[in-house]
Amino acid sequence: MVVMGHVISPFGVRGCIKVRPYTEYIDSLLDYSTWWLGDKNGGWREIRIIAGHVSGNTLTVELENYHNRTLAEPLKGLQVAIPRNQLPDLAENGESGYYWSDLIDSSVVNLKAEKLGKVIGLLETGANDVLQVQDSNAGNKERLIPFIDQVVMRVDLQSKQITVDWGMDY
Repeated sequence: MVVMGHVISPFGVRGCIKVRPYTEYIDSLLDYSTWWLGDKNGGWREIRIIAGHVSGNTLTVELENYHNRTLAEPLKGLQVAIPRNQLPDLAENGESGYYWSDLIDSSVVNLKAEKLGKVIGLLETGANDVLQVQDSNAGNKERLIPFIDQVVMRVDLQSKQITVDWGMDY
């Protein structure tokens, strides 16, 4: 499974949910009529999508068999995934690109080999994508690092490490 987003919360009284996608384009998840919902421990369950639309930087989605808010409430916090075999193939070394979900939990180090933290998410800002990096050694401080060629020097998917030209004090 490739994690492509997470459920933020139920939305409205008719069982819809709000989803934060981790995709390059906000609406990319809507290309799939079936999603799998689960948590970090797995336990994936298949969910059919009836309808959805973009709402700012999130998706509002209507699910089959979820007809009220009470049914949708337990979905809050679950990850949204698509089986990798349903996605376009990308080289494992990342040279032809990578999925945002492949970057989650990667260690981020700068050119001085200082550890900046781990990737907890990515944001699409319009101008460029941004890595959300959480530093557990600094009280879970969050750093926002532009995901652009001038800053990101190397992405090593196999060792789950991203090297950036970024200072500890930024």
